[in-house]
Amino acid sequence: MDINYELYKVFYYVATSLSFSEASKKLFISQSAVSQSIKTLEKKLGQTLFIRSTKKVQLTAAGALLLKHIEPAMNLIARGESQLLDSGTLGLGQLHIGASDTICRYLLVPYLKQFHQRFPNVPIKVTNATSIQCVELLEQRKVDLIVTNFPNSHLNHSYRQKTICNFSDVFVANPNYFKLRKQEIAFSELNKYPIMMLDRNSTTSEFLHNLFLQHQLDLIPEIELSSNDLLIDLAKIGLGIAFVPDYCINHENKELFVLKTKEKMPPRQIVVSVNTTMPVSASTEEFLNLLPEVGN
Repeated sequence: MDINYELYKVFYYVATSLSFSEASKKLFISQSAVSQSIKTLEKKLGQTLFIRSTKKVQLTAAGALLLKHIEPAMNLIARGESQLLDSGTLGLGQLHIGASDTICRYLLVPYLKQFHQRFPNVPIKVTNATSIQCVELLEQRKVDLIVTNFPNSHLNHSYRQKTICNFSDVFVANPNYFKLRKQEIAFSELNKYPIMMLDRNSTTSEFLHNLFLQHQLDLIPEIELSSNDLLIDLAKIGLGIAFVPDYCINHENKELFVLKTKEKMPPRQIVVSVNTTMPVSASTEEFLNLLPEVGN
């Protein structure tokens, strides 16, 4: 079907802003031109893409389906333009990484430092998101690579993948509030205490809920947050028992201790993934080469 790229471009801006006026501002064309472009596209496709009212604009089911395909294409074009414009004399374009704040802080900073020292003129962009949200960023081609927890049920295993770290999760508590330091505690008993953990939109939450279900236990956390560091802070003041990665814990800190559980805690990994359906930039390859590779 012969449809002008500009029509899809107008559709993308209207669909992502849900506003004809906002789209006209971003595209530097009149609102009537935006409206006419959408009408033309709808006529060519034989589908209504938007539900229009005086107060708001909504995508139809057909519009949502089209956006699902158009958005990755627009991001891919933008990334290609960015790589060409940013390449300069080094031949490397911008490096855009998706990762959680925990992984950035405790794992990636040394490698970002090395990369920056080696290629000081290459722009580095980091988008913070949960491991689950990072997969969506990669699928939409908004980032060059992601660094996430694994297992990750949302991750496309056909993507290029490299395991860079093994770790274990631990339960930590303040010994002044929870007299459990010398005990070996079962999950069933632990479930009676106030457990603090990451919120449901995370692989860590998915992992622990599934682990408890394997032991016929329904986990109901007392507190759910989006930050491991905040969970640790709350554990220090005795609000509950926090479930966090072991690499976040300073084992010399006497404010917290690691609980011993009767059930074995399965190990997890941190992996870097690259979407193989799009070209891999030179800057991405250079960063991948800096990262270690470990066995599972």
